[in-house]
Amino acid sequence: MAYTDSRSRNDRIKSVAGVVAVHGALGYALLVGLQATGVIEQTPRLTGETVTSVPIPPEPEPVPPSPEPAAASTPTTAPPPPIALSDARPDIEVVDIELPPIASDTRLAPLPVPSPAPSASLGTGVEPVVASPRNDPSRWVTQADYRSSWINRELTGVARFRLDVGADGRVRNCTITGSSGHAELDRATCDLVTRRARFDAARNAQGTAAAGSYANAVAWQIPD
Repeated sequence: MAYTDSRSRNDRIKSVAGVVAVHGALGYALLVGLQATGVIEQTPRLTGETVTSVPIPPEPEPVPPSPEPAAASTPTTAPPPPIALSDARPDIEVVDIELPPIASDTRLAPLPVPSPAPSASLGTGVEPVVASPRNDPSRWVTQADYRSSWINRELTGVARFRLDVGADGRVRNCTITGSSGHAELDRATCDLVTRRARFDAARNAQGTAAAGSYANAVAWQIPD
C-alpha cells in the first residue's frame, strides 16, 4: 500500500509541473509574438496633464479682382473766340515819288510782225480745192416739194445741213446741223439734196480728187 501511495503522489507532482511548463511556454510565445508584430502600447496619460487645444486657422477670404483703370477721357477744348475785325484803317504815311521827266524823243519799239504760215501747196504749186456744186443748189428743193399736209399744218423753218462728198462728186452722207423745228422738213431736206445735188470733187495739194464736204441751208416757206 505504501508503495502505491508514493507512486500516485509522484505522478500528481509530474502532472502539475507539466501544466505549469505548458503555461510558461505559451506566455513566452505570446510575449515574443507581440514584440515581432511591432505593437506598441500607448503610454497612459499622467494625472493632472493639461491638454492645449490648437485652434484651426480660418480659411483666407477671396481677394476681389482689382477694378480696371478707367479710360482717360479726352479733354474737350473750347473753340477759340472769333476774331473781331476792326473797322479802323491803319495809319499809313503816303509818300509822293517824283518820276524823272520822259524825253520827248522817246519812241516805242515796233511790235514783231508774225511771219505768214507756209501754204499747204508749198513745193507743189497747186492750191487745194474744196468740193463745189456742179448744178444749181436752188433747184435741189423747190416749192413743188411742199406737201399739202405740211401746208395745212403750217410747217415752216430753216433746215441747215452738211454733205459729205466723195472723190467722184456724189453725196455720200447728209447731216442736219440746225433743225427746222419739224422732223418731216429735216428728213425731206436730206432726202432731196442727196438725190439731186451734183458736185465737182475736192482736190488736194497734189491735184488729185479727194473727199470733201459742203454746207448750206433750205428755207421752207409756205408758197403764196
